Amino acid sequence: MIPREILAALRTIEIHTARLANEQLSGTYKSSFKGQGLSFREVRPYQAGDDIRTIDWNVSARSNETFVKVFVEEREMTVMIAVDLSASERFGTQRAPKARVASEVAALLAFSAIRNNDRVGLILSTSKVERIIPPKKGEKHVMRVIREILAFEAPEAASAHAEKAGRPTKVGAATDLKSALEALAHVARRKSVAFVISDFFTTGHERALALASAKHDVIPVVLTDRRERDLPDVGLATFEDLESGEMIVVDTSDKRVRAHYHVEMTKLREARRQLFFKLGLDSVEVETGGSFVKPIRDLFARRARRVRTR
Repeated sequence: MIPREILAALRTIEIHTARLANEQLSGTYKSSFKGQGLSFREVRPYQAGDDIRTIDWNVSARSNETFVKVFVEEREMTVMIAVDLSASERFGTQRAPKARVASEVAALLAFSAIRNNDRVGLILSTSKVERIIPPKKGEKHVMRVIREILAFEAPEAASAHAEKAGRPTKVGAATDLKSALEALAHVARRKSVAFVISDFFTTGHERALALASAKHDVIPVVLTDRRERDLPDVGLATFEDLESGEMIVVDTSDKRVRAHYHVEMTKLREARRQLFFKLGLDSVEVETGGSFVKPIRDLFARRARRVRTR
């Protein structure tokens, strides 16, 4: 049985994101991604300016008139959505935690895909790959994808630090994007569009990201929260690592502490951006307190302009 609160959230996301996909993203989505090649549609009489390489010599010989082959872009694509649901995704100080924003973004992308007759698949990961939903078409399948994200409960992991501190040894699952990226190669054998939704607070996935992007059109969707950029001045505060369970007391009233935190977090963001730039990846940041639609719409518009100028 699906809990009532999950059903309510599922229905809310369905109504909201399906409408947004229709009204705001339908045009830019289609023009943002190239098809998988050309497929034959028909033959028609030759017209001045047609490429002579498209002449169908067999049909022309039978009809005593010159005909050319007409090809159309094969639009059907496979869209894979890889969602990081490790413990750090429970963080969020604004409108919603990252995990909820991830489900909204995934729903928006999935509805945009099926509106264009594309197939949608899902990879859920924490410290390992937890779920793989093979790509399929249809609104019913999209609802399953969203339900899997909303209803997922991350397995708990033991923590020696928590045990030493006299607290329960069960804490949240860690982050391992490497496994999720490697799974892309097995699930989507043909070139696919792969959205990777995570806060990217992890290391060791750089090579896997490079290999995945060599085969697929990988688009990192980075979930952020404003408190990850700057600490508020709230005096002495206890911070907990949601993945390891480690706790630390920080004097946030100290300007030097806040400045150091800001510098270190800026370095992390810049290193991430440099990695994406080096691999030639389009990426987008979605804040927990802002619109999750506008950044995606801007991404599609950016890509559409680039496709038109090629």
